[in-house]
Amino acid sequence: MGLLSQGSPLSWEETKRHADHVRRHGILQFLHIYHAVKDRQKDVLKWGDEVEYMLVSFDHENKKVQLVLSGEEVLETLQEKGERTNPNHPTLWRPEYGSYMIEGTPGQPYGGTMSEFNTVEDNMRQRRKEATSLLKENQALCTITSFPSSSICCRLGCPGFTLPEFKPNPVEGGASKSLFFPDEAINKHPRFSTLTRNIRHRRGEKVVINVPIFKDKNTPSPFIETFPEDEEAAKASKPDHIYMDAMGFGMGNCCLQVTFQACSISEARYLYDQLATICPIVMALSAASPFYRGYVSDIDCRWGVISASVDDRTREERGLEPLKNNNYRISKSRYDSIDSYLSECGEKYNDIELTIDKEIYEQLLQEGIDHLLAQHVAHLFIRDPLTLFEEKIHLDDANESDHFENIQSTNWQTMRFKPPPPNSDIGWRVEFRPMEVQLTDFENSAYVVFVVLLTRVILSYKLDFLIPLSKVDENMKVAQKRDAVLQGMFYFRKDICKGGSAVVDGCGQARNSSELAAEEYTLMSIDTIINGKEGVFPGLIPVLNSYLESMEVDVDTRCSILNYLKLIKKRASGELMTVARWMREFISNHPDYKQDSVITDEMNYSLILKCNQIAHELCECPELLGPVFRKVKYSGSKTDPSN
Repeated sequence: MGLLSQGSPLSWEETKRHADHVRRHGILQFLHIYHAVKDRQKDVLKWGDEVEYMLVSFDHENKKVQLVLSGEEVLETLQEKGERTNPNHPTLWRPEYGSYMIEGTPGQPYGGTMSEFNTVEDNMRQRRKEATSLLKENQALCTITSFPSSSICCRLGCPGFTLPEFKPNPVEGGASKSLFFPDEAINKHPRFSTLTRNIRHRRGEKVVINVPIFKDKNTPSPFIETFPEDEEAAKASKPDHIYMDAMGFGMGNCCLQVTFQACSISEARYLYDQLATICPIVMALSAASPFYRGYVSDIDCRWGVISASVDDRTREERGLEPLKNNNYRISKSRYDSIDSYLSECGEKYNDIELTIDKEIYEQLLQEGIDHLLAQHVAHLFIRDPLTLFEEKIHLDDANESDHFENIQSTNWQTMRFKPPPPNSDIGWRVEFRPMEVQLTDFENSAYVVFVVLLTRVILSYKLDFLIPLSKVDENMKVAQKRDAVLQGMFYFRKDICKGGSAVVDGCGQARNSSELAAEEYTLMSIDTIINGKEGVFPGLIPVLNSYLESMEVDVDTRCSILNYLKLIKKRASGELMTVARWMREFISNHPDYKQDSVITDEMNYSLILKCNQIAHELCECPELLGPVFRKVKYSGSKTDPSN
């Protein structure tokens, strides 16, 4: 989850006093890095995935499931047995926001050969096996995006959702002051509680998350929650919405991410732009979070929830009051979609008004940074640092990058452009961030391989997916809606081969034509975008298949890739359900469900138990996975009540 400095965290007021210092030296650190490696070429194409996990405990007798607050202890043991003992250990483990969460990555990045695709699932299985081996009886490692619910409140939101049990602390002194989410569920590393507290202090009030409730047959209309004990909550909650009030309801969710190292800075900027248009498409395809705080919602993805959960903008910055104490109106949370393309090809599609720090922008231009990259960095740096450690105020700008990363890593956008760390052999990278984590290692591998393979095709065929950025923003809103895969229509470019080989190198003559941008794209379904439609669009899967046919690939790797693509293809067509749709069907068909949008303890237990059984291949789930290729089964589960 970004920069994890050690030391003594400062309060918001103390951090605020140093904000200009952090920004000023963050820019100097960026400039040192840029000038040192701007001309670096021919870095190896490397990549790696990040999977976030939740630790849960099943009470089979009482049919109850809780989140286990042992993430720090499990993480310490995993690191001690792994990377600290063997630097070449095949897995790496890192902390995450929730004390019930951990993050796993491959020990070394994958390379550019096709055979690497056949090792992804094995590595994910190794991670699951390693972490599971440290858990107690009836505990499990789950890859679920959001932990669903219990009656009235929620598994994420009422006394008893954690093990050990803690009550929320809404009084002053707590990090979040949440009515629902106890501070003990926040990772003990000081960064996380400091982030939580400082976001609230900077904003001037608790964060506000309102998610539309799904109106079932017996759901009250209007659906209204009352909070007589909390005036702030009473004002913030909206009719027909599920109300949440803490960073944990967003950052406490899990996701799946992929980072790519490009050959050069220009290639990284090109990939950043092209993949930005793919973000809403893949987010809708990976939809896996339909439940919040004990209720069935009318959305399928977590993106808007997590965006609101870290929204530190003041009332002035949100346009609710005249600017007096703040410098800017800021249109989005710091967790949102990107606001500008970085390549020359994307410049004409930058149709979103960009708020920038003009002084920083001019400084970057004077230092030889081009307009597009300068405005990107100057836009990131309109934000304040949210955490600062006393020991990390005064740094060596030529050899450290903590101040730059302080701002960079707390701009949580759909894509992240990542300069190399100072004095390292790491190249220019981009991070693909919108995916929701899936139940099984097979599914997570499928989504990772799909995105990585797409980058290879983008670079090989010089594909062009660019459309006006405002249309990408519209796509992001559609992608989060219930059943967006089947019901949503998305703006997408009609001719993706138009730029030819000139796309990377200045865009060429074809991109300088006078045709209207509106003629370049149209509304398409996910099925059309992924699988193609004659006379409309060739489809991403057929393009990937064409690429595969031209490559020398061993039989086993080709079989794995084709099975991964088959899953993506069938999810896009509706032949297979998304995880979100499958979860909705499971709850809808549960004998305890009253068609009132409420999820009880027992329903929650049944759902998470089923998810865990599917993940360990203890049962079939053809409506979610189909007759897909299977590797060797797990050797049992600590959480199977039949064991």
